[in-house]
Amino acid sequence: MNNKYISDVVKNIPPSGIRKFFDLVTNSRDIISLGVGEPDFVTPWTVRKEAIDVLDRGATTYTSNLGLLELRKAVSFFLKNHYGLNYDPEKEIMITVGASEAIDLALRCLINDGDEVLVPVPSYVSYSPCIELTRGVPVYVPTYEENNFIITPDDLKSKITSKTKALILPYPNNPTGAIMKKEDLEAIKDIIIEHDLIVISDEIYSELTYDGKHVSIASLPDMKERTIVLNGFSKAFAMTGWRLGYIAAEHSFIEAMNKIHQYTTICAPIMAQYAGIKAIYECEDDIEKMRKTYDQRRRLIVNGFREIGFDCFEPKGAFYIFPSIKKTGLSSQEFCERLLKEEKIAVVPGDAFGPGGDGFIRVSYAYSIDKIMKALERIESFAKRVF
Repeated sequence: MNNKYISDVVKNIPPSGIRKFFDLVTNSRDIISLGVGEPDFVTPWTVRKEAIDVLDRGATTYTSNLGLLELRKAVSFFLKNHYGLNYDPEKEIMITVGASEAIDLALRCLINDGDEVLVPVPSYVSYSPCIELTRGVPVYVPTYEENNFIITPDDLKSKITSKTKALILPYPNNPTGAIMKKEDLEAIKDIIIEHDLIVISDEIYSELTYDGKHVSIASLPDMKERTIVLNGFSKAFAMTGWRLGYIAAEHSFIEAMNKIHQYTTICAPIMAQYAGIKAIYECEDDIEKMRKTYDQRRRLIVNGFREIGFDCFEPKGAFYIFPSIKKTGLSSQEFCERLLKEEKIAVVPGDAFGPGGDGFIRVSYAYSIDKIMKALERIESFAKRVF
């Protein structure tokens, strides 16, 4: 079939830089992959058992488009208890099919043709394609290692134009592991208000922070009404395959997003929603146990890369490191392809995460310590040849 039938917008979107690279890994043997952004923990048993019991009771129907009210009440409790956020579960929270759907809904409810959306880079690969699918224009806001990969007021102001509609705020950050503390958020708050921007705050890694508690920009004065908070169960609760996320925002935003959601998705799976209720109320200890394990791995892998000779920013959130490979003189693509071919180690080229990512690689530590140690041995062997 001729691709003349395919939308021009879709044809012009490049394939994911992550998936494109990992096509090389598929069906290969003896490869140690430190590339996938997915917890290596199994979903806690109490959550799995709830889904089994729900299915056994015959709960296999649709739910409200907004999601089970019991789950929305649980999410409201979680946001209040963890981040001091107050959202009405009946009008200001909706359940989505993962945080990925939440990103798409937030953009589609806001963006008109030609509207500009500010995207900090490096950052998650989906933002720019999703903006382009809405006929919006992604505008990259560079972040730098010397500034801890956060958005600075000057860098933010330099990218705002009369067409700027929204800012994506992806912290804790994938791929850098950077976080924005309360004072960092306060430094950009007045700029956001002055230019009447809407913030799409992707907080999927909010429970995985290692330098104090996560702070949501929606908790700052005058910011709740102009912030759409995105979150979900995948990372904190090790529930990636359940595809369960949520959005918290003012009622007018929820109402608009629900219009799209009801025509395209209807609702998240009912058994996943019941499992999510159980996760919120009974898995606090599991969250903390996983966070402590990630923290141990974080310190191990950062020290390992530094001892080998890499310059390595210390991440304060998520479960990635973003070491510089500039000393080698190789591009990110060249480094990753050679590392895969010569040492059978799979990591992600930094340029997959937007401008400014070349010269870095993303390495996940959502893997066992044994696997991380074996990978570090092979990376050290490779480094001796390229430094």
